[in-house]
Amino acid sequence: MTTETEVDLQGVNGDAAGAATGIEHGAELMSFAESLAQRDEYGLARSRTALRQAAGDKVLVDAAGVAANFQRMVRIADSIGIPFDNMQSDFVNSIQTELNLTRFASAQHSLADIQ
Repeated sequence: MTTETEVDLQGVNGDAAGAATGIEHGAELMSFAESLAQRDEYGLARSRTALRQAAGDKVLVDAAGVAANFQRMVRIADSIGIPFDNMQSDFVNSIQTELNLTRFASAQHSLADIQ
């Protein structure tokens, strides 16, 4: 909203068209991130090559750095029990519904389920 850029949150769920909406190289970035998260070596090699060809070395390196930092931060937060902010807000609930986030096993750890 701040940059008045249209995005489609379904890109988070693996929708290539959604990932490409408003995000330069969005489909390639999504494929790269999905392969990393799924620890799919073949998919990672394929998506890494596609991202490099579409966006160049700098974007590939930046994407790998962001993914590595995210993994580190999530592990630290999980290990020390950092809670999510206001999991009961209308905004959070609308995103959870739109993306069907409760389908993930980790959803059982949200504050909404604990309280």
